[in-house]
Amino acid sequence: MMWVPFLALALLTFAIAVFAARLPRNGWALFGATLLFGLSGYAMQGSPAEPGSPTMAPKVDDATNAAMVDARRQMFGADHQPSRFVTIADGFARRGKYQDAANLLRNAVEENPKDGEAWLALGNALVEHADGMLTPAAIYAFVKAETILPGNPAPPYFLGVALLRSGRPQDARQLWKQTLDNAPKDASWKPLMQERLKRLDDLIAQMGVQ
Repeated sequence: MMWVPFLALALLTFAIAVFAARLPRNGWALFGATLLFGLSGYAMQGSPAEPGSPTMAPKVDDATNAAMVDARRQMFGADHQPSRFVTIADGFARRGKYQDAANLLRNAVEENPKDGEAWLALGNALVEHADGMLTPAAIYAFVKAETILPGNPAPPYFLGVALLRSGRPQDARQLWKQTLDNAPKDASWKPLMQERLKRLDDLIAQMGVQ
């Protein structure tokens, strides 16, 4: 019975995304699958019957924060200029102020709901603000980015990073492998994604040995 509230929350989140936020039909499958990823991860690692035990979140240095922003920008290229909200939010993100970044990015997607990079940056900011947890709001932001930017590897790549942060490397691998399988043969980003997938496979193999 402890799982009933979580299942109800997942169904409610999906209903809000589809009916209230008008998530396009082509984003339903990814959004639903990611919610299932979250539930399955919690089923394996969570203990809803146990009392809470808050711990101090590990500090992430500014270099790591900046690297996340720079990696996202590289996937869009120099020809694509971010909106003013995204540019300012990136400044907050580089200093680890992810709540401030997320607030600005909410303004960005409210002003322009078709700004795929803003949705993606919002997903990243929400994950970092939640200390690496893939929240329903972050899932929604990633799915919106995927819907607006079909064929762009950035949304599935950073959703995979979020899955890794949440302790679900196999789910991240499945997502990256599917992205590569569906990619055009001449996609310029394939070698980079293949390299990241290989590193992930090495990490999974090392975890298995340990």
